[in-house]
Amino acid sequence: MADPDGESTNEWESDKYDEGHSFVFEYGEGVVDLLEPERGERILDLGCGTGHLTARISDSGATAVGLDASDEMISKARDTYPECEFVCADARDFSFDEPFDAVFSNAALHWIPDQDAVLESVADALDPGGRFVAELGGAGNVAAIVDAVRVEAAERGYDVDAPWYFPSIGDYASKLESHGLETRSATLFDRPTELENGTNGLADWLEMFGDSLLAPIPDDEQPSVISGVEDRLREDLFQKGTWTADYRRLRVVAAMYSSR
Repeated sequence: MADPDGESTNEWESDKYDEGHSFVFEYGEGVVDLLEPERGERILDLGCGTGHLTARISDSGATAVGLDASDEMISKARDTYPECEFVCADARDFSFDEPFDAVFSNAALHWIPDQDAVLESVADALDPGGRFVAELGGAGNVAAIVDAVRVEAAERGYDVDAPWYFPSIGDYASKLESHGLETRSATLFDRPTELENGTNGLADWLEMFGDSLLAPIPDDEQPSVISGVEDRLREDLFQKGTWTADYRRLRVVAAMYSSR
């Protein structure tokens, strides 16, 4: 579910995020490799969370600035990486006095349905020829989990809508183009992702990432819904004591047209 301005709402607890869902930034290491940050570059980490990848970018010798809308995430990032700059701001509406050579984003943009506002801010932040490198959930991401929640909710009389933005390559390339960003590469791929915390993995995942998904269901009924979701998915997604989420990811590399 989105707020009135069109952004998915979710309550973030930075310690739980780091301790129980570290796969988010660990997989992001590959996106940093795709970015290929260089010494002397100025790079924005959009949706930086607790700052682990901002610091990794900074290790290359680039000047890295992390931006996130969560006060708690930014506070944790500042405490952990005081050598980096972190800004609390909305990804749909931000600006800086100095432009960036690159904007980077990992596992953040699918939380924001209004991608036009995001990409307009990205384009305004980039130098001509600057690059945009991002990974987000792609078409079909966590479809099995969402479908199971929908069925369990419907059986109790509740209508659930997926709150996320999971585009196809074609959809996202068109959006990039409309904001002066030329797609250089785009890949949509399956990435089954093992969840942490053993038998509690799926329930913990829904607790961390599913606030908006579960929002139409009263709090006192959510545990039974989650238990029903586990029953529906156990045969396909639970093996040898571990839950595996049916992730699909979209990776893009784009560049600003120099004449924009």
